[in-house]
Amino acid sequence: MMDLASYSDRGGRAENEDSVRELRQDPDRLCLVVADGLGGHGGGSLASSTAVEVICGAWPGTADVEDLTDMVLRANRAVLSKQLPDCCMKTTVALLALEGAKAAWAHVGDTRLYHFYQGRLDFQTKDHSASQVAVLLGEITPDQIRFHVDRSRILRALGQKDDMRVETKDLVLSPGRHAFLLCSDGFWEYVLEAEMVQDLAKAGSAAAWLDLMRARLAQRAPEDNDNNTAAAVLLDI
Repeated sequence: MMDLASYSDRGGRAENEDSVRELRQDPDRLCLVVADGLGGHGGGSLASSTAVEVICGAWPGTADVEDLTDMVLRANRAVLSKQLPDCCMKTTVALLALEGAKAAWAHVGDTRLYHFYQGRLDFQTKDHSASQVAVLLGEITPDQIRFHVDRSRILRALGQKDDMRVETKDLVLSPGRHAFLLCSDGFWEYVLEAEMVQDLAKAGSAAAWLDLMRARLAQRAPEDNDNNTAAAVLLDI
């Protein structure tokens, strides 16, 4: 059984440059994508919408890291093709593919994927950002990424002309309850990982889980907060 919910909100900004898209080929196969356009480069909304459209359009229905890598590289080429001399649009992206009991995911940038198993956090992606490098160097803790001085310095994004390195992972899902959360930085900045776990325990559905976490975000985010987008999947194997 698979339960899915998603939302995207422009927050306190004039335009929403986040995008979220899902594609279900049958009850057991899902492709889910969240992208966050980088506003400082211009064209962020076009970059993120292009990424999710190309990725879903290229998905062959598998949970295979080679396929996911190819999909992201296609999206990178598509974003590059839409750039102009005065608009070097870019976007981060995280995507999840489910095929029965197989799962695979990929990400570029600081849009995150979290995997929870039996109510506990099992895995989270590492950001491609200067702040994440500071964590690796022992200069800050993972929680301090959220409002670090270099938070906006993204080291890898779709739309870059250099070689694109896509980070991927796959696994066969063990019997039990699995939950996945994909979210842009405008969401995870205001919701701690321990709170994601707490709200998951209270929620009876993917939509209820998102609602509980969004309530935390609403209490904490300033009026001019960033776009925020998240997609949640609950899955029993």
